[in-house]
Amino acid sequence: MAPHQQYMQGEAEDPKQAVAELAKALHELRSTQAQLLQAQKLESIGQLAAGIAHEINTPIQYVSDNVGFIKRCFDLLTAYVDVAQPLIEDYRQLKPDSPLLAAADAAIRRARLDYLRKQMPAALEQAIEGLQRVIVIVAAMKQFSHPSTAEHTSVDLAELIHTTVTIARHEWKYVAEMDVQLDPDLPSVPCQRNEISQVLLNLIVNAAHAITELVGENAEQKGHISIRTARFGEFAEIRICDTGSGIPEAIRSRVFDPFFTTKAVGKGTGQGLAIAYSTVVEKHRGQIFFETTTGKGTCFVVRLPLQSATESAS
Repeated sequence: MAPHQQYMQGEAEDPKQAVAELAKALHELRSTQAQLLQAQKLESIGQLAAGIAHEINTPIQYVSDNVGFIKRCFDLLTAYVDVAQPLIEDYRQLKPDSPLLAAADAAIRRARLDYLRKQMPAALEQAIEGLQRVIVIVAAMKQFSHPSTAEHTSVDLAELIHTTVTIARHEWKYVAEMDVQLDPDLPSVPCQRNEISQVLLNLIVNAAHAITELVGENAEQKGHISIRTARFGEFAEIRICDTGSGIPEAIRSRVFDPFFTTKAVGKGTGQGLAIAYSTVVEKHRGQIFFETTTGKGTCFVVRLPLQSATESAS
């Protein structure tokens, strides 16, 4: 075959390969772009959340301190009343027609003293409990939105999980009971804290949504979400399980694909699990997979190396 014919044949075959490679490159570019946009959005949200948490923290502390002060004052006033009432009764024996007694009795009736003594302590305790929960949430927001770094740092998974569960509480509290059992002997893990927290947040929210799909938002009986940690060889293993709808067999192979979602328009971008896979497998040299039974639930398993790549190499 003449050289120019060989060249022409090669040119005729190359466009097909070029189109395939271009399509692959375009797909990867879209995925990377989506991840970057998601990262930028999360960073912006994190900065906003950190600012809001900082602004909320001071007035909440004022309110908490003042409610505590009111409770202490009420306890002192109650002790004073306990001493004063017997004196009033003794005085009644001496001067039953005294206008002072009539005024005291009227004041006690107006104050509904017995009702206040029963209800005020419970009301103040509830207020203090509510404020303490707000303080915990604000602290979790500040920790969750801490500026990210590309470097791997030593992270306490137990603290990270508890923080993420607190942040996600609004998503699961109406549909599920949360059961968290963490291995107290699990060592810290070298990782990018913010990225792993986003992975955990996504898995917890997905678990809540899976339960909602099965039981509905106003179900009388809640589902269950469990989170466990354990050591698995040279990995720290996190298992997030739900009693939700499970993953249909037909789509299981596509769960980690970019832009794949079964949620309605506006409910999800299809990037959550794809980014989770990229974060765990590609950035942390870990593992992420799931075990599922349709109609019974799903367990997502995340395994993170207990040693960084540089430590392993040395």
